Amino acid sequence: MSRPDVVASALGWLGTPYRHQASLRGVGCDCLGLVRGVWRESVGSEPEAAPPYPADWSQAAPGAEPLLDAARRRFVEKNVDDIAPGNLLVFRWKTRLPASHLAIALSRAEMIHAQDGACVARVPLSEWWRRRLVGVFAFP
Repeated sequence: MSRPDVVASALGWLGTPYRHQASLRGVGCDCLGLVRGVWRESVGSEPEAAPPYPADWSQAAPGAEPLLDAARRRFVEKNVDDIAPGNLLVFRWKTRLPASHLAIALSRAEMIHAQDGACVARVPLSEWWRRRLVGVFAFP
């Protein structure tokens, strides 16, 4: 598995409709479902089952970081400035809330993600997104 494999897999999900907790290319996925699907296509079987979760991860215990902790268990953590094609990107909407959004870098300037109300899309990794970036990880 290589970075180009991860990027090619992620691009295959373009246009997949948003469906909370789903992970089926062309049928539906959320941001975690996109990453789970790319993992299955690029690495193999999922290493752990995704627990039921609210769309905003708001039911996490105070101070808990379930999404970020899972990334740290299964991916290779990088410096937050080390964005490269195929890296997993983890975002936090607000300082006091747990990280709750994932994307995959297509380049240092572009990413692919699933967001409520839209299909999986490639978008610029703008300054707005960079301010919310709290983790960068390489697929194993």
